[in-house]
Amino acid sequence: MFMGEYQHSIDDKGRIIIPAKFREDLGEKFIVTRGLDNCLFVYPLVQWKVLEEKIKELPTSHADTRAFVRMFFSGAVEAELDKQGRVVIPQHLREHARIERDAYVIGVSTKVEIWSKESWENYSNQAQQSYEAIAEKIIDIGI
Repeated sequence: MFMGEYQHSIDDKGRIIIPAKFREDLGEKFIVTRGLDNCLFVYPLVQWKVLEEKIKELPTSHADTRAFVRMFFSGAVEAELDKQGRVVIPQHLREHARIERDAYVIGVSTKVEIWSKESWENYSNQAQQSYEAIAEKIIDIGI
């Protein structure tokens, strides 16, 4: 399980350090793709396969489904860590997440997310202000 938040920088070659605590669970190869809320999603191959199977079951007769599937999969890249624990984030994904230099790498249960520093701090500040209200809403689903 992935958890925690770590601040890192993208270097001039588009590489970012993946925290040591995440590396073993990500495995040798993993998938990086467009995420929601202007971040990137990073999935271990096992989780990617589970998600891929679920997405295959979605009705392609819906335009929203087709659009989501196209954007999600077309942006995906298979990635691996170098010897220093860095991964190259392609330009199109850095642009999606608005990452220019400083970034956060956060653990979110079964996946890792990569955010621009500014986007994560804005999102985190807003979410913290409504954290208890959100918690009250999700109590109804059994958490």
